Amino acid sequence: MGKEKKEGGLNVSVKSFLTAIIVIFVLMVATYILTFVIPSGAYDRNAAGEIIKGSFHYVDGGIPFFKWVLSPFLVLGAEGSATIIAVLAFLLVIGGVFNAVGEHGLMKYMLDKITFKFGQSRYKLMTVIMFFFMAMGALIGSFEECIPLVPIVVALSLALGWDRLTGMGMSLLAVGCGFASGVCNPFTVGVAQTLAGLPMFSGVWLRAIAFVCIFALLWVFVRGHAKKVEKPIEKKALTDFEKDKKMDKGLALFGGIIGFGIVIVLFSPFIPALQDYTMVIVALMFLVAGIVAPLASGMGGKTLAGSFGNGVVSMLPAVLMILMASSIKYTLETANVLDTVLNGAVGVADTMPKWAVILFIYLIVLVMNFFIGSGSAKAFMLIPLIVPLASQFGIPAQLCIMAFAFGDGFSNVLYPTNAALLISLGLADVGYGDWFKWSIKFQLLNLVLTSALLLVGLAVGYC
Repeated sequence: MGKEKKEGGLNVSVKSFLTAIIVIFVLMVATYILTFVIPSGAYDRNAAGEIIKGSFHYVDGGIPFFKWVLSPFLVLGAEGSATIIAVLAFLLVIGGVFNAVGEHGLMKYMLDKITFKFGQSRYKLMTVIMFFFMAMGALIGSFEECIPLVPIVVALSLALGWDRLTGMGMSLLAVGCGFASGVCNPFTVGVAQTLAGLPMFSGVWLRAIAFVCIFALLWVFVRGHAKKVEKPIEKKALTDFEKDKKMDKGLALFGGIIGFGIVIVLFSPFIPALQDYTMVIVALMFLVAGIVAPLASGMGGKTLAGSFGNGVVSMLPAVLMILMASSIKYTLETANVLDTVLNGAVGVADTMPKWAVILFIYLIVLVMNFFIGSGSAKAFMLIPLIVPLASQFGIPAQLCIMAFAFGDGFSNVLYPTNAALLISLGLADVGYGDWFKWSIKFQLLNLVLTSALLLVGLAVGYC
C-alpha cells in the first residue's frame, strides 16, 4: 500500500483509510450508546415492505454487547447483505485492475496523451467531465458504478496541474449532485413516485431546472478551487508526446471495453432486467479490460497476475472499513431504534407551518440517509409516511419526491457511512477530514439552493 507499491502502481493511502476507520469506530460507539437512550419501537409493514401509517408501537429491543462487537461481520448474514458483498467484490476488482494498468505504465501513457491533446483547454475539459458525471447520476442513477472512474479523473487532475480535491470534485461530487437532482433517477425518483402513485418520471421540468442550477453552482465551486491551486503544465508535456503502438492498442481496448460497459448502463433504465446488475456489469467490464489491455500492450501474464493480486490485497483494509460502516445500520435495526426516530420526526412535523414542513421532510431524509444508504430502501420506509403527512398541509406529492431525492443524494458524498465515498477517498489518497473541510462549503451553499428550489416549487404548486 502507498509507498510500498512499485512506482505507477495503485496508490492506496493507509492514512486515509485509518482516518476513516477511526471516524467510523467513533460512530459505531455513539450508535451503540443511542440504543440505550432511544426506546425501541416498530411500524407494521405490508407485504411489499411499505410502512403502514399509524401502526407504530413500542417493542422490546436493544442489542447484546457481543453482537455489537461482531456486527461488522454479522452484517454479512443480515437482510440486504447481497448488496454489501457485491460492493466488496466490486472494490477488489477495482484494486486489481488499477494496480495492473498502473504498474504496466498504461495509465501514465493515457494521462500523458490526454494532457498533450487537451492541456491547452483544460477548463473546457473540466466542464465536459463534470457534465458527464452529473448526467450519469441524474439520468440513469449511476453512483457506485462510477467509482472506478474516480482515480482516473484524480490522476488526470494532477496531470493537468490541479490537485486531488479538484479531481474528486469533477468526478464523485459531480455524480453525487446528478444523482440527487434526480431528473430521471430510477432508484430514487422512479421508486418513490411509484410508491406515491405518481407516473414514473413525471414532473421532470422542475428537476431539470434543479439540475442546471446545481451544475452551475458545482462548476463555479470546483473551477474556483482549481484556479487557486493550479500550476502551469510543463511545456514538454504539451509539445512532446511519443506514440507507442502497443500502448495505443492497449489503451484502445481498455477504453472500448469500458465504453461498452457504460453504454449498457446507459440503456439500463429502458431494460428493467439490467437495473439490478449494473454494478456487476461495470465490474465485469473493468475486469476484462484490466486483463486484455495490459496483455495486448506487452505485459506478461505472470507479471499481470502478480500485479493484480497485489492490488486486491491493497484493498483489504477498505473491506473492513465498509463492513464497519454497514454495521451502524445493523445495530440500529437489531435494536429496533430506527422506526422510533422516524416516528418522532413525523410527530414533530405536525406542529410546523406549511412552508417549514417541506424543508423538514428534506431534513428527515438527510438524517435517515446517514444510517440507510440505499435510496430504494429509504423510499419504502419513508414515502408511505411523508407523502400523507405532506398532503395534510396541501403540499403536492411531487414536491415530496423532490425533497426525498435531494435528501437522499447530496449527503452520499459527505457522510462517512457511505461506502462509495470511503472507497473513493482511499483510492484518491484524500483524507476524510480534508474532504469534509473542502466539500462542506459546497454542501452548505447547495443546501440553501435546494431549499430555495423546494420553496419555489411550493409557491408555484409544483405537481
